[in-house]
Amino acid sequence: MFFQDRRTLYIILGVLIIISLMNVSSNTLLGLALTLPGVIVAITFHEAAHAFAAVKLGDNTPRNQGRLSLNPLHHLDPFGFVLLIFAHIGWGKPVEINPRNFDSKVSMETGEAIVSVAGPLMNLILAIIFSVIYAIIAKFAPGFVLTQMGIIIVTIIEYTIIVNIGLGVFNLIPLPPLDGSKIFKRFLSYNAKRWLEEKEQIFYIVFLILWITGLAGTIISPIINLIYSGITKVVFSIFGMF
Repeated sequence: MFFQDRRTLYIILGVLIIISLMNVSSNTLLGLALTLPGVIVAITFHEAAHAFAAVKLGDNTPRNQGRLSLNPLHHLDPFGFVLLIFAHIGWGKPVEINPRNFDSKVSMETGEAIVSVAGPLMNLILAIIFSVIYAIIAKFAPGFVLTQMGIIIVTIIEYTIIVNIGLGVFNLIPLPPLDGSKIFKRFLSYNAKRWLEEKEQIFYIVFLILWITGLAGTIISPIINLIYSGITKVVFSIFGMF
């Protein structure tokens, strides 16, 4: 994600975070701590997937900037990181690309769409992988799941699945500056693309309002729950647990 006036955004988000912290209980803090590993994994792999896709398409900009890495410090945006912990919707440090460097077999718009979809797709893959890990533990170590350590580990895995689904779905919203806007733009006519580019600042404001008011979360929460339920049911069914 990218906001042109990041200073203003940070002030707004900082106030919101302070207000949230004033009402945080000890149980909530424990929940936030258990969410932390999932947030780090989700953001790191999401941004690394963008970088990997760009490099595979011929643009070495992410590699040159050190973004072709699984080091979380290369990908975390402070506010996006904190908000993903609190709200399960947030962002990482944007991966910079130069579409002009893409392989000539791929148009710049198609290349941008591929790079954009790589992040959310990686989050979906991670959600499936951690669902499999969850099922393996529940299937082959049911006694461990009932121990204190087992409960902690299983809870971390559950949060990791939810956060990955949340980050993936959130970024597929077709509003700038999210990945979904670049994917959506690939399928529009020339005139429609020009109209969107001219109205881009308005869409930024619309997105910001939806997000700050919580409407974005309200809209995508049912989708997140549906995907979470679907993935876990399928995976657990494969392991004969339904």
